[in-house]
Amino acid sequence: MAYSREDIDRVRERTDLVELASEVTRVKRSGRSVMAVCPFHSEKTPSLSIDPARGLFHCFGCGKSGDVFGWVQETNGLGFSDALELLARRAGVTLTVDPDAAKHRDRRERLIDAVERAVSFYTDRLKTGEDAGHARGYLRSRGYDADVVDRFHLGYSPEAWDTLVTYLRDAGVKDEAIRGAGLASRSQRGGLVDRFRNRLMFPIYDVRGDAVGFGARLLDGDGPKYLNSPETPIYHKSRLLYGLNWSKSQIVRSDEAVVVEGYTDVIAFHLAGNPIAVATCGTALGEEHLDLLRRFSKRVVLAFDADEAGAGAAARGFERSVPGDLDLRVAVLPEGRDPADLVSSGRIGALTASIESSLPLLQFRIDRELAEFNLEEPEARGRAVREAAKLISLHPDPVVRHEYAVLVSRRTGVDVPTVESALRGPNRPAGEPPPPTDERQLTGPQRTEREVLRLYLANDRGIRDAGLSADLFTLPEHRAAFELVDALIGPLGPDAVPDLGSAIGSDDRPEAVLLRTLALQQRPLADASDVARRLKQEAVERQIAALQAELATVDADGDPQGYSDRFERLIALQNERRQLRSRE
Repeated sequence: MAYSREDIDRVRERTDLVELASEVTRVKRSGRSVMAVCPFHSEKTPSLSIDPARGLFHCFGCGKSGDVFGWVQETNGLGFSDALELLARRAGVTLTVDPDAAKHRDRRERLIDAVERAVSFYTDRLKTGEDAGHARGYLRSRGYDADVVDRFHLGYSPEAWDTLVTYLRDAGVKDEAIRGAGLASRSQRGGLVDRFRNRLMFPIYDVRGDAVGFGARLLDGDGPKYLNSPETPIYHKSRLLYGLNWSKSQIVRSDEAVVVEGYTDVIAFHLAGNPIAVATCGTALGEEHLDLLRRFSKRVVLAFDADEAGAGAAARGFERSVPGDLDLRVAVLPEGRDPADLVSSGRIGALTASIESSLPLLQFRIDRELAEFNLEEPEARGRAVREAAKLISLHPDPVVRHEYAVLVSRRTGVDVPTVESALRGPNRPAGEPPPPTDERQLTGPQRTEREVLRLYLANDRGIRDAGLSADLFTLPEHRAAFELVDALIGPLGPDAVPDLGSAIGSDDRPEAVLLRTLALQQRPLADASDVARRLKQEAVERQIAALQAELATVDADGDPQGYSDRFERLIALQNERRQLRSRE
């Protein structure tokens, strides 16, 4: 949403960063300087410096820095527009938006209003409805009292066809909003009927705390055990995590998030006094979920049952073995138990121990792979090493690859040089990792880079006009491919497609092979503007991380100019990142 620079500056001028910080952490004034215990990582001694005059902060421990808007974005997990709106309300500043944006916002508010009214209706029905007795009995069997119902706004959807629809209409909610919010659908006769019937209702909130949908558990009868809201303008399951609205503050403080399988598992962590758990909403854990969690913590633990289904989900659930800046781990729970079972049976210690003893995802996957082979047999050991090598080769750090090669060597009895040779594959120079030619082995940024190359191969005008350069790519193979295809399409007209056959048909360089492979892929092309934005944003994220690490080593007193120059560059990069995010 577009706001004027004047409005943004007024909000900034009327916001006291020290006051903001004091609401979430301990702040100590010493003369003109202000120090605080950083809420973004665990520490006892204050290392976060606040400049009240300029409205800037920087932590010398973890490297986080920014302005008042950045503070709200980091502590609340919001985008820039949402952070601006929050601070504007707080400062009493009225923001001016264009009519189209206001229209879109009005629709969102109508849909959220419909869902929030449904939350109240379902909760009241659970507490007082004669037809909800079996739902209350189920909750008692799980050890949930009235406090849990109120805390998580649990509810019950009546079995009748249109009870909620009638209630919302009587409250003045239009049919368009009822359907648009995913609360009802058209019957064969054309009337509206409730989507959820005879189910225990779990309201789902977005990161801002707005009710946007439901997860619903069937209590008895026919139908899927769990039914979620459909995709709507406010409910996007790939970008929602159940419980994050309640858990985000503690996740920031503990610098750890736990992903569990069910809504009751999330509640279990709250009841155990450690509210850091979230769950996906009827879909597998994906890139966008991890991007959301990355706002709050760099350590994410996947907590699954130890049975075959749960362990398999941990091994398969996230294709990317090396999640960039995330410390992605797996905690295997006692077999046949989930967090809700452990807490209800009083085994909170076992749950805590499982989380504390979690393994890196890559190590977990290697362990699972090796367990598939009889390591007493020479041929099986060879196959085991080759399969493990495929996983290890995904890691970009040569030191980590070596350490995992040592681990596989110890497990299999195959010497380390042989294991490292398997990492390189045939005809690869020593010390050089194989290129990730399999799409499933690519990181999110690497997939973006390949989509850019596909758009260039199609001579897409949008991608050519995006002002991209080779230094935005992370892999040497991708940079070389970009330079090659950029040269090929340079002389071509808007609709002409490069003739790869005559240009690089016999070229055996890795970048030429890659381009020929990408040219043969039949799937639709992504939106050029979105792909270009993501490529630039990922490059900016890397620059920010590098500059934060550099700032942590600079003596602000010994080299004030050098520190100031780097700090200003960091703020500029964060502003650039904010602008790129606002285009999402």
